[in-house]
Amino acid sequence: MMLVTTDIAEFCAALPARGALFGLDPGSKTIGIAVCDAQWRIASPLLGLRKAKFSRNGAEIADLVSRNGVKGLVVGLPLNMDGTTGPSAQAARSFARNLAGLLDLPVLLWDERLTTAAVTRGMIEADTSRRKRAEIVDKIAASYILQGALDAIAARRAD
Repeated sequence: MMLVTTDIAEFCAALPARGALFGLDPGSKTIGIAVCDAQWRIASPLLGLRKAKFSRNGAEIADLVSRNGVKGLVVGLPLNMDGTTGPSAQAARSFARNLAGLLDLPVLLWDERLTTAAVTRGMIEADTSRRKRAEIVDKIAASYILQGALDAIAARRAD
């Protein structure tokens, strides 16, 4: 099984020098997916995948990974505000382990506290309708999660 970690140094060591990364926000109804460029600079929302059994979602994600040349995954880890883990964080860890086993790619679990709230607040400020927000919040949150990891990777490289 490939690496699943919360340690950015471990994740970076397991990655090739370049190649796209996916950001994943496993929500209760959809899995938000974002992708970045091969140089790890900019995260962009890709799509929201309707949540189903892992076998189906795993196959869909594997197809997207193959088509996008993805070399690693960043999965949002919804910790409680005090840093402890609850049922959502346990589900995200399980999802990450299953993906790592299926895809043989390194996986970084990235703290996503308040991500969805920040994204939703931004969309409300942009006067996005409630219906439209529901359609896109998970893929935007995935992009936000991935961009946070990309910024941390860039900071490590600059040191």
